[in-house]
Amino acid sequence: MQALTGLDSLAVERLRADLTALVGPLADRRLGVAVSGGPDSMALLALAAAAFPGQVIAATVDHGLRAESANEAAMVTRWCEDAGVPHATLAIADRPGARDNLHDWARRQRYRLLGDWAVAGGASLLATAHHADDQAETFLMRAARGSGVAGLAGIRAVQPLADLIARAGQVPPPPGDELGGITLLRPLLTWRRAELRALAEAARFPFIDDPSNADPRFDRAQYRALLARTPLLDAAQVARSAAHVAEAEATLAAIEAWLWRERVRREEDSLALDIAELPRELRRRLARGAIEQVRLIRGITRPTFSAATNIESLLDALEAGKAATQAGVIARPVGTLWRFAEAPPRRLSGSAQSG
Repeated sequence: MQALTGLDSLAVERLRADLTALVGPLADRRLGVAVSGGPDSMALLALAAAAFPGQVIAATVDHGLRAESANEAAMVTRWCEDAGVPHATLAIADRPGARDNLHDWARRQRYRLLGDWAVAGGASLLATAHHADDQAETFLMRAARGSGVAGLAGIRAVQPLADLIARAGQVPPPPGDELGGITLLRPLLTWRRAELRALAEAARFPFIDDPSNADPRFDRAQYRALLARTPLLDAAQVARSAAHVAEAEATLAAIEAWLWRERVRREEDSLALDIAELPRELRRRLARGAIEQVRLIRGITRPTFSAATNIESLLDALEAGKAATQAGVIARPVGTLWRFAEAPPRRLSGSAQSG
């Protein structure tokens, strides 16, 4: 396998240790690797193939947004053939709508395609090459938007793929869908962009630089440039802060799960949530969970609702003793109980009703 010659053995051991720390020994599990063709993902692919020989499969998503994308996917295919790694090119058939955020649209399409590919290839783990610099950019972007704890936790090192799809505002896979068994991994979150590029260059891997990464029309590119020209903003330290917030988020999630068992009960056509003496953050989390549950139980899909949906006005109304509606769910405060149920159809003119 000439493709893996020149690869730093210490880097291979580091990747093996980092990935094992996330999910335990790989044993006989198959690992899927998402490869864009950039230096970060090519480095991840090579390190994974060397660390777990015979257990890695790779896929490149061709978004079809640039004329060069097909050639870039073919470049990855050729490298994988030389390395003995099965590779697939996944083409997106749809095109973004006029109102779609291009990066959000591409991310939704990419992860759904990669999830289906991983299931078909027998891979229960899917790794992407997000690194410390990506994490720092994400943290700063979300801080500038006023994100809460969940947002500032940044890119998760381990995450069910179905959760990511749901957070993106897509309909989550139904119970029993095999996509729900795929775990998304980011084993490079303590690695720097520069060291991954240096690794790829030293081993003479082919790679491309996506011009959109430096396009100031995109927010992320602007934050990338900000980090590059501001020495006081150490990307590694910012990424470490995101990791600390992620620990706090995990603790809050555990408390939320306990409160859900203790404070939430299913009634005939609603969920009742006891919010007595709970701080707003826990009320927020339980209310969001109640909305999600009612939508799931009643099959509500419109309007869309995700982890990014703002529910502050709903919380304000409930804490003021008023009923409020959000995402097809009505919430009514009754003493220390908040009751959540499917909202009745909205009336239009005359006897007509909205669906």
